[in-house]
Amino acid sequence: MKKLLRRIRQIVQWTAALFFGTTILAVVVLKFLPVYYTPLMFIRLFQLDEPKLSHTWVPLSEMSPKMPIAVMASEDARFAAHHGFDFKAIKAAAERNARHPEKNKLGASTISQQTAKNVFLWPGRSWLRKGLEAYFTVLIELLWSKERIIEVYLNSIEMGPGIYGVEAVANEHFGCSAGQLSAEQCALIAATLPNPQRFSSKVPSQYVKKRQKWILTNMRYVKPLGE
Repeated sequence: MKKLLRRIRQIVQWTAALFFGTTILAVVVLKFLPVYYTPLMFIRLFQLDEPKLSHTWVPLSEMSPKMPIAVMASEDARFAAHHGFDFKAIKAAAERNARHPEKNKLGASTISQQTAKNVFLWPGRSWLRKGLEAYFTVLIELLWSKERIIEVYLNSIEMGPGIYGVEAVANEHFGCSAGQLSAEQCALIAATLPNPQRFSSKVPSQYVKKRQKWILTNMRYVKPLGE
């Protein structure tokens, strides 16, 4: 019995060492290398009626400077200040959801959390995935700069059916490069991010246009990273 317990303990220790070693190594490597593919890209290939994968990596320096401001205004206004989790937003979302349980649940995921989910994990709402999301969020906040986090975010996030990253959506929806996007176009793209399979920046609904105006207003109060 003692040998069995010792064996089990060794297996657990080696499994834990392998998990932490490989995940930390992956985060370190992707601090420097472009992220060309993510698990979501391959999952969507099997979910779409017409399989499509449009994605081109571009560095942050080649994007419109308004693009990160637009997504911060839309998704995570305190991105530059928090360390991966916006506890004020989490509290506000929990209170709102408790007051209005009949409405769609309000989320409070930060750009860091979304980046961790998009790059390292799969879509879903299980406790296991949420726990791993928190783990990877802590890792990228420790090992990456804020500029790197938003660079990866803007290159990997889904921006339409089969469209990933700002360069791909700029090419397909506006006929330009990511660096040529106007503030209005950046805000329009950001307006679709809550549900890019439902909302389109190419053919925006009235709801998306309303969100675009709200984001453009909020962009005035968001400082560029590094300032």
